[in-house]
Amino acid sequence: MGHAIRVRNLRGELVESPEVSATDAKNVGRILDYVAQAGGVTITRRHTPLAVVIPVETYTRLLAAEENTLDTLTSEFDALLERMQQPGMAEAMERAFRMAPAQLGAAAVAQARTRRPLAEPERGKRKRPRTK
Repeated sequence: MGHAIRVRNLRGELVESPEVSATDAKNVGRILDYVAQAGGVTITRRHTPLAVVIPVETYTRLLAAEENTLDTLTSEFDALLERMQQPGMAEAMERAFRMAPAQLGAAAVAQARTRRPLAEPERGKRKRPRTK
């Protein structure tokens, strides 16, 4: 056996995927040709998508992206939790919970307007070169 490939099962758990040799699978050669040519193939049963076969490199990239997303979300949650522990935050949250939905929406919009954007927008428009 080569490298163990892990997939998420129906419960979302990462488990080792079962391996099937090319000789054990019917028409797997044609499927592998499609994967090599097109980068993936959808397996259907009665015209309903059942599975997607993709190259290992694509799977590895997707798995890495999923892990990075989870790490990012964990970091953001930890930072938010830390901010919520600062003095005065409990009272601010109590005020927010007592607000009517319209008041809460207006306060959120006002707060969003006071924050700087993540990326500065380009100032002005680019001038087009003159053509005659």
